[in-house]
Amino acid sequence: MQPATAKWYDRRDCVFIEFLVEDSKDVKVNFEKSKFGFSCLSGTDNTKHSNEIDLFDAIDQEGSKHRRTDRSVLCFLRKAESGKSWPRLTKEKAKLNWLSVDFNNWKDWEDESDEDLSNNDRFSDMMNNMGGEDDLPDLDGADDESVDSDDEKMPDLE
Repeated sequence: MQPATAKWYDRRDCVFIEFLVEDSKDVKVNFEKSKFGFSCLSGTDNTKHSNEIDLFDAIDQEGSKHRRTDRSVLCFLRKAESGKSWPRLTKEKAKLNWLSVDFNNWKDWEDESDEDLSNNDRFSDMMNNMGGEDDLPDLDGADDESVDSDDEKMPDLE
């Protein structure tokens, strides 16, 4: 049995771990309050993988999930305490050779100012409050019948 290669990244209310195993079978994911377990078989030779992690902080077991694809297993661990940064995935500072940071998805959400967040909230509210065509205001002097200078007939192509 060998550990599966994995990448992880931190978000405001959750942590993502992606186990890079192709053609996984018999996937088992165990969410405990401060521990996480993963095991599966992979490939045509049915290689056995098993990973056990003592987590940096507590998670919400009921709110945590996983999804299997042909190329990997993505695990979503909901933090028990939202808004608290995890500087590492594990409780110990030891370097695990099978685990790395997913820099493609990493985002320093702690550096976001409250103003940036409120701008995002306002933008979301604006998008949600936008109506359909019936909500457009009447435009003075604009009829469907009016002719505009750029509405002239184009010559036929030869």
